[in-house]
Amino acid sequence: MTILHLVQKPQLRGAEIFTAQLASHTMRNGHKAMIVFVYGGEAQLPFTGHTFHLNSRKWKRFIDVRAWRRLADIIQKDQPDIIQANAGDTLKVAVLSKLLYRWKQPIIFRNASTVSLYIRSALSKKFNGFFFRHAAKIVSVCQHSAYDFASLYPQLNNRIVTIPVGIEYAEAVFNELPKAANEHPVLVHVGGFTFEKNHVRLISMFEKIVQKLPDARLQLIGDGPLRQEMELVVRKKGLQQHVAFFGFRNDALHFIAKADVLLLPSIIEGLPAVIPEAFFCGTPVVAYDVGGVGELVTDYETGRLIRKGDEEGFVNAVLWTLSDTDAVSRTTANARQLVTAEYLNYRLAWRFAELYRSLKEEPINHHHENYKSYEWKLQK
Repeated sequence: MTILHLVQKPQLRGAEIFTAQLASHTMRNGHKAMIVFVYGGEAQLPFTGHTFHLNSRKWKRFIDVRAWRRLADIIQKDQPDIIQANAGDTLKVAVLSKLLYRWKQPIIFRNASTVSLYIRSALSKKFNGFFFRHAAKIVSVCQHSAYDFASLYPQLNNRIVTIPVGIEYAEAVFNELPKAANEHPVLVHVGGFTFEKNHVRLISMFEKIVQKLPDARLQLIGDGPLRQEMELVVRKKGLQQHVAFFGFRNDALHFIAKADVLLLPSIIEGLPAVIPEAFFCGTPVVAYDVGGVGELVTDYETGRLIRKGDEEGFVNAVLWTLSDTDAVSRTTANARQLVTAEYLNYRLAWRFAELYRSLKEEPINHHHENYKSYEWKLQK
């Protein structure tokens, strides 16, 4: 079986990294996989298989016939069995190419967000629904995203499957990771500088933590359009000696492992892979309860889960995590057990393989089947 993955561009973001890892596991399991990039980029993803570039432009995504034709040519030449679109834009490119050039392979759409936060108007719902209807299966990264999608498009409920994101387990790598033994409290945040990640309020909350713990440090791993603005915020607050910007890092796990707490005050999330990474490293997590975060973080059991926008509660949870060593040891042990059992990529790759096989063996439309029953089948 051959799987063609569509991603937006070569970039070190969660969707692209997980896609590269999934494709690699697919190849290790005896199948073929390739990645097609819609837009240009320079990052090197962890994938050694065949890659192709459509060289489209974002502003042309609804009129770029050359890109649609290029995708159709790749499909015609390599004859993949499944087309997996790993973001909204990639689904649009796949559907428009399929309609225009009439290739027959089924499309899987991987949904990593809360779509109702982006699809607000009746026109937007109808427009996006046109593309969603051409997906044979919709893979949501968490139950929250699945329920959200089903509430917006109940007629597509029978196509929804839940398969989370996971982490790569390489024992040698994790054994080499440094353990937290810091002179000062070290807090870390890993994520792109976009509005969803809520950096401006993160820095504001960290300012309050510094008032209680004057030697605290905050490490920001990632890059993005709001980075310069956040650097200005840090300077205005006089926190330059406390906050460090590291940009994109291939060794982000080392920062997570060495930190005393991972912070995640996002206002929009699907199921962020950084949480299972922290769990596996034994690093405590304090996060807002958004998207699928609550499916990983149970308050006082696997971390601290705080109501979105409760900044005082978030700050207090960080201070508690830094002070109650025995309780935190129990939560981190629970967290590692959870991620080892359910969130390792090699296990998730087998669940995707079952999904791929189902589309080869079954018709696309199963009006009798809902995503809960299908999820049960995958877990058997």
